[in-house]
Formats: sequence, C-alpha cells, structure tokens
Amino acid sequence: MLRTTSFNLTARWFPALITLIVWALVAAVVSYWVLLFAGVSGQPTQAPTASRLTATEPVQSHVQQALGSVSAEPVATVSADAGARFVLSGVVAAGSGRGAALIAVDGQAPKAFKAGQSVAEGVVLHSLAARQAHLSATLQGPVTLTLDMPSLFPKP
Repeated sequence: MLRTTSFNLTARWFPALITLIVWALVAAVVSYWVLLFAGVSGQPTQAPTASRLTATEPVQSHVQQALGSVSAEPVATVSADAGARFVLSGVVAAGSGRGAALIAVDGQAPKAFKAGQSVAEGVVLHSLAARQAHLSATLQGPVTLTLDMPSLFPKP
C-alpha cells in the first residue's frame, strides 16, 4: 500500500513564527536598556536660543576707534533685540563657512537661507559653523549675532 503524507504548512511555520516573535521581544528589551544606560531620553530638547553680544563686550567699531582707526562710513549693527526675532532650526555647513541654515523669522515657519543671503531687512546670513549661524548687517561687516542650535543632550 501506498501511503501519502500531507504537507502541513501551519505545523512547519508555527515554531518559526513564535521564535521570531520571541527574538524581536528580546531585541526590544536589550535596546531599551542600552538606551537607558546611555542616557538617551525621549524627552524633547529645549527651544533654540540666540547668544547675543552683552553690554560688557566691546563692539568692534569702538575698538577700532580706540586704536585710532577712522571709518569713512558708519558701521551698521544688528540690535540686541534682534536675537529674539530669529530661531535657528537646522544647519548644513561646509568647512569654509558656506552652506545653508533653517531660520525662523518673527515666529514664522523656518525657511532655508544660504550664506550671504538676506534673512530680514538689514540682516544677512554671514557664515555658518557646526550648529551655529552668524548674522551681520552686511556680508563684509563684522558678525553681530550668533544663533545656536539647542543641545543634543539636555542637562538634567
């Protein structure tokens, strides 16, 4: 007599499916503990801040004046209150200070600005650095405002 055996897929794939689920759970638990011990939390970062010139720092034109330099044209500066107008959301910077930055102006949605492009009236994106954008009144003028990205790892 010839005996036929039936090919049962569920009996063959059921242990493999259970094994896959168990290993996925093990990987999730290990990932959780690694991230917990590494100090990475799921809490949001702080809002971006702008570092401004303080009253104790001399303005470059005052230093030049004290050293006897006479400027033919007045140096335009970005006001200290301008730092509250601009929020840096992202930076793509090359080593030469060129690149682009995502900057929100006056609470609007962030827009991409290339180095040398006008951000607002009387404000130009002077140059870029890692996680920083430098603003000035003119492209040839001194940097008057530096926008910083928020810290990647907030301090507890």
